[in-house]
Amino acid sequence: MTDHKPIALTLGDPAGIGPELALMAWRDRDEGPGLPPFFLVADPDFVERRASELGMSIPIAEVGPDYATEVFPRALPVMPLPSGARIRAVAGRPDSANAGATLESITTGVALVRAGIATALVTNPIAKYVLTQVGFAHPGHTEFLAALSVQPGEAVPLPVMMLWSETLAVVPVTIHVALRRVPELLTRELVVATARIVAHDLRTRFGLAHPRLVLSGLNPHAGENATMGLEDRDVLEPAVAQLQAEGIDIRGPLPADTLFHPRARATYDVALTPTHDQALIPIKTIAFDDGVNVTLGLPFIRTSPDHGTAFDIAGRGIARPDSLMAALRLAARLAKRRSREASPMSSAS
Repeated sequence: MTDHKPIALTLGDPAGIGPELALMAWRDRDEGPGLPPFFLVADPDFVERRASELGMSIPIAEVGPDYATEVFPRALPVMPLPSGARIRAVAGRPDSANAGATLESITTGVALVRAGIATALVTNPIAKYVLTQVGFAHPGHTEFLAALSVQPGEAVPLPVMMLWSETLAVVPVTIHVALRRVPELLTRELVVATARIVAHDLRTRFGLAHPRLVLSGLNPHAGENATMGLEDRDVLEPAVAQLQAEGIDIRGPLPADTLFHPRARATYDVALTPTHDQALIPIKTIAFDDGVNVTLGLPFIRTSPDHGTAFDIAGRGIARPDSLMAALRLAARLAKRRSREASPMSSAS
């Protein structure tokens, strides 16, 4: 039955390109390998207006998730926000007045996935600075999802952000923090915890029996024997040794500047890096249009496009839906694998 359940797609910031990407993805649903059924959690009237503004003749069906798969071949299914909130966003003009709808779309999507009504969650981009104006206190989208994944009072899991494509997958160990804070945040414990989650989810979600990990150095030349910083020797090397002792296939720390050419990429499945840009620069160079953000360590499947809200081009109809479509396909692939492994037939075989 899981194969027949749709994917929940969140609105993202309604002034950004998320709504039009959802429209474009549905329009192009039969291209290439095709898209799995999905529904958008949003204000249906707003979605219709945005389609009209873009000159897109796309039918919108206001339905609940139970009927989304049935409706999907002939219309874009849109589930209204439970509060009945109406959105009056202007493309390219971020406004904190829409923050409530943005957050409600996310919380609703998570609830539907946790309840088993939707098979996976795909999130459109948000702008954190807009949400902070209404009291949003989480470091980012990923951390908010981690908080929503548990009941109040339960320990929040460590969410791990993996940027994935067919040619490269990367994981930044520290994410949205200033560079000056990285040395204090980059602990042996964080590196070990992150790598454990990556190795576990590559096995259980991606089906890699023996995942190969590599860790880049923080400093140039991985510290050059501690002559250019001590973090590689005192933090990263002990973390790698501990992980290897646990049976995890990981190498490093290795110089980041020689880690991403084709011959190097052939030697590992995922590259972990101490900083955000060490990971995102190579993957956005190699796979800008079809990279996918996958959150590991959560009790549900979550993917998203590997880009932001793009307020500067929102409403102009020139955004490309490739990354969103790749995120939808990957979410369906992961959900199908999970369903197959959880079925009694699979367990008996």
